Amino acid sequence: MPTHLCLLGDATSPHVQRWAREMLQRGYRVSLITARPASIDGVTVRAIRPVHRSLDWLLRVRETRRHVAELAPDLLHAHYVTSYGYLAARCGKHPLVMTAWGSDLLVTPGKSAWMRWLTGWILRQADLITGDSASLMSAVADFRPPGAAEEIHWGVELQRFHPVPWRHKQGSQLVSLRAWEPNYNIDTIIEAFALLQARLPGADLRLHLLGGGSLEDALRSQVHTAQLDNKVQFHGRLDDTGMTRVLGASKISVSVPSSDATSVAMLESMACGLAVVASELQANRHWIDAQWLVAAGDATALAARLEALIANDAIAEQAGLQNAARIAQDGDRAVQMNRMHALYQQLLRTP
Repeated sequence: MPTHLCLLGDATSPHVQRWAREMLQRGYRVSLITARPASIDGVTVRAIRPVHRSLDWLLRVRETRRHVAELAPDLLHAHYVTSYGYLAARCGKHPLVMTAWGSDLLVTPGKSAWMRWLTGWILRQADLITGDSASLMSAVADFRPPGAAEEIHWGVELQRFHPVPWRHKQGSQLVSLRAWEPNYNIDTIIEAFALLQARLPGADLRLHLLGGGSLEDALRSQVHTAQLDNKVQFHGRLDDTGMTRVLGASKISVSVPSSDATSVAMLESMACGLAVVASELQANRHWIDAQWLVAAGDATALAARLEALIANDAIAEQAGLQNAARIAQDGDRAVQMNRMHALYQQLLRTP
């Protein structure tokens, strides 16, 4: 009988979907308990009622326990500590793995003393906690949980995300893969792009916005007001095939959130050989040369960094080649998921 891994997480998230598929490929039976259901081939999906506000997570414990009891998995793995991690912790099932995503440990515990206490309680229920950056691992350590902690990167599927020859890229196309939510400062990217367009009126500039999110109307209005409708394309959420198509046409990827752990979108951009300009965060310093880091929310600084790359195509190409080489060396998803498989097996052997 295959080992039954029960995930708790957002079924619409490409990261959760990829995790499920990776474990299916390694011989696991995979189920997924979620408040946002979506079909994933080979995965048994169990839905709990939708969550509209933070308090709703406290009210989803009974149905989550029921699903876990019926599924009877060998181990639980919750993605996002302060939501699905809470539900998993209340189930009392072990071994229990939790993966921190970023804001759940870098932002949420700072909102109130209650949230900090609750986050600590959740983490203390886990047998293993993973995160994808040194900043997340440091945040985990601050709570002193008794379980093990391991830095595991989401990684990149190198067979899918790989460089396109630079000479095949037309003009200067920029791309953002981040969600259209406040933390990701898409408005700053648009503002910087407008500055760039004004400074380089003769340049063939394009900005592709992927990701989708609640700020779509405001961002479209910003683009229209700046008279950039013919220069900015709103793609929304694309699958991997759509993402690689846009990345293949682009030269520069922009990722400037206010808070973040290691960004999978940034790693995928690097794997595709793009130059990357990112916000000056601890997680980004691990991957990106300091000259291409800017303060989050600073459109003027962002425009200056982008202009430096666009004005010297050879520098942009070289930065992209270095990024692709770095991911080929350190960012292979298969290597990271093999590490995770070994950790699962170690937990299952522990009495």
